[in-house]
Amino acid sequence: MTGATIKRDLRTGRSLWADSPGLGVSTRPLTEAVAVDVAIVGAGISGAFMARELARDHSVAVLDRRPPLMGSTVASTAMLQWEIDLPLTALADRIGMAKAKRAYLRSRSAVDDLKRIVAEDRIVCGIKDKASLYLAGDDYGHRALETEAEARAAIGLDSAYVGPAILRDRFGMDRTGAILSRGSASGDPARLAAGLLRRAQANGARVYSPVEVLQAASDPEGVTLLTDAGHAVRVKAVVFCCGYEFPKSVPTPGAQVISTWAMASRPRQRCPAWLRETLVWEASDPYLYFRMGGDGRLIVGGEDEASSTAHQDKAKLKRKSTAIATKLKRLLPEVEFEIDYSWAGAFGESATGLPSITPVAGMDHAWAIMGFGGNGITYSVIASQVVSAAIRGKTDADADLYRP
Repeated sequence: MTGATIKRDLRTGRSLWADSPGLGVSTRPLTEAVAVDVAIVGAGISGAFMARELARDHSVAVLDRRPPLMGSTVASTAMLQWEIDLPLTALADRIGMAKAKRAYLRSRSAVDDLKRIVAEDRIVCGIKDKASLYLAGDDYGHRALETEAEARAAIGLDSAYVGPAILRDRFGMDRTGAILSRGSASGDPARLAAGLLRRAQANGARVYSPVEVLQAASDPEGVTLLTDAGHAVRVKAVVFCCGYEFPKSVPTPGAQVISTWAMASRPRQRCPAWLRETLVWEASDPYLYFRMGGDGRLIVGGEDEASSTAHQDKAKLKRKSTAIATKLKRLLPEVEFEIDYSWAGAFGESATGLPSITPVAGMDHAWAIMGFGGNGITYSVIASQVVSAAIRGKTDADADLYRP
C-alpha cells in the first residue's frame, strides 16, 4: 500500500508550475543583428534574477532556445531555503569554518533579499515565510544534528535541535531528532521568474525566443554570439544561465547532473496545521522533502538518482512516484495523498553543495552560472549579485566562495 491514490486525469510528466496563471512573458524573434550591453543566455529563474538586476542600468537581451521558464525552473519544488545541502559542520570540513560560515550567512541573507525583491516589485508568486525541519536520517543522525544546531546558533542562525519526544508530540513523526530553523520560504517558481522577467522588460530588457546560441567568441572589447537565427548578438558581456546544461568551456570539478522526481496532490489536501508553515527534508541519500502549497496542495519530492537521463524515462516516473508516496506515508501515516501532478527533471550537485558562479575560462567578458544544490533559487539571487557587481567593475565580498 502506497498511501496514495491516482486521479484518472493525472497530469503525469507535467509540472504543477507549468499550469500556473500569469506566466505570460512577451518574446520576439531575432530578425536582425543586435548590440546591447549584456546578453543573458537562459530565460529561467537564474536568467530572470540576472535580467532584473542588470536591466536597471544596462541594455539587456535575454536569449533562450525554449519559451521562457520552461527549463529546470518548472521542475523545481521551490523550497526557498538558506540551508545548504551540506551541513555547516560538514562544509567546514571541506572548505574551512571561516568560508563555511560566510556561505551560510550569505545564503541566509539571500533569502531575505529574495523576499524584499518580491515585495518591492509586487510580484504575485505565492511567497510565504516558512520554517524548515531537517530530520535525522541515514547520512546524519541525531548526534550530528545536535552538533550542527549548536554550530549554526553560534554564528547567529535561528536553528534549534528538536528531540524525539517533541517530534512525536508536535509534528507526529517518529525520528531520533531534527533541526528546526526559521527564515526560509516557499512560492511558485514559474510565477516568480515571469514577474522578474516582466520587471526587466519594463526597464528595457528584450527577451528573444526561440533563439539558440551556437558559438561565442570574445575579444578585448566584448563578445559576439552567433545564433541559429542567422543573426549575431554583439555584447560587452555575456552571462550563461543555462540551468544544468553545463557550458563545455566551464570547469565544474566535483559536479554532476542527476535526476530527481516530484509530485503534487490535489488542492485543499487535509494535512496537519504545522505543515502549512514548515518545509520538511531529511538527512538521507536519497532524501525525501515536502511542503504545502498556498492552495493546499502537498508537494513532495526525492528519490534522486545518479543519472543525467533517468528523468526522461516515463515508466520510471510512475515507479518513483510510488516510492516517494510510500516514504511519505511511512513518515506521516495520517496524511492522505491523491496525486494530481507528477514530474521529473535534471538536478545539479556539487562536492560542497555550493553553486558555480564563475568567469568562463579562456573567454573574456563571460560568466557562467550553475545553481547546484537543493536551494538553487536562493543561489540565483546570489549569482545576480555577484555577477552584476563584476560587470559594474566591483567585487562581491563572497565571490571567491562560488568559484570551483
